[in-house]
Amino acid sequence: MSDAIIVAVISGVCTLLGSCGGVLASSRLTQYRLSALEKQVNRHNQVIERTFRLEGRMDEAEHDIRDLKSRTPHTT
Repeated sequence: MSDAIIVAVISGVCTLLGSCGGVLASSRLTQYRLSALEKQVNRHNQVIERTFRLEGRMDEAEHDIRDLKSRTPHTT
């Protein structure tokens, strides 16, 4: 085998390994960022759910206040 073929094979193998390593590193980073994003979305959804429940309770409280006001005689 000539030296040029050996150098070409070694270069090809090194390029292949480098490319595979880059793809794997990129994939890991993407998975990490997706995981972090999912956590943020879950926290956001929890806040939305809590806000929705609080708004419902507030509506009930306002309704109860209106009922109490209508039952009591007004003194002015």
